[in-house]
Amino acid sequence: MRILLVEDDAKLGYMIQYKLKQAGHLVEWAQHSEEAESWFAAAEFDLYILDWMLPGITGLELCRQQRMKSDLTPILMLTARGEIEDRVNGLLTGADDYLIKPFAFEELLARITALDRRKQTRRELNKVAVSGLLLTPDTQEAERDGVSLTLTRREFQLLEYFVRHPGTVLSRERILNYVWGNDADVTLNAVDAVIRLLRKKVDDPFPVKLIKSVHGRGYRLMDNGAELDDT
Repeated sequence: MRILLVEDDAKLGYMIQYKLKQAGHLVEWAQHSEEAESWFAAAEFDLYILDWMLPGITGLELCRQQRMKSDLTPILMLTARGEIEDRVNGLLTGADDYLIKPFAFEELLARITALDRRKQTRRELNKVAVSGLLLTPDTQEAERDGVSLTLTRREFQLLEYFVRHPGTVLSRERILNYVWGNDADVTLNAVDAVIRLLRKKVDDPFPVKLIKSVHGRGYRLMDNGAELDDT
């Protein structure tokens, strides 16, 4: 796993980073909240380990900020706060687990393993499939008939919208509002442009074409390759 450790205690941070690396993990260590925020913006991680009592912005506030950004990366809080109210507050803020200091390193490893297993289970449950398409929204991975598709974020959003509404005619206005948002300063031509790009990746390499134009109404993703009169 790639882990971001945020811990201001130099001795404890060094020990945790060293032992996690010994256990086979890739670990970046930030000693204050500003450094952590730089890592959040610069790289993707499989797990955040946040010390609750950081100088400046606390680990709890970092947790809250990431959840407000729709960052679903598992978060393990390290805290000296053992009171039930504090632990509940941490979980309600968005933390997935907590570990009270001092702790045994074996317990830290066990909790990391449990969080990784929970993440993998959620990823499997969140997969969306139809007509040979398989999407994993958590990681924005997509494939058709076992062939991996390289999509931009916008293309993935559009394809996910189709996959979640198979056989339904989606107007260009609905697509625009879903993919770009109600306040987006773009025209309906942007929808057609992304549809063309998506077709090159989803349809052109395959004999059966899934994304169909419905004249005067919009676009439809074929369910199980059924044919339409409109093309």
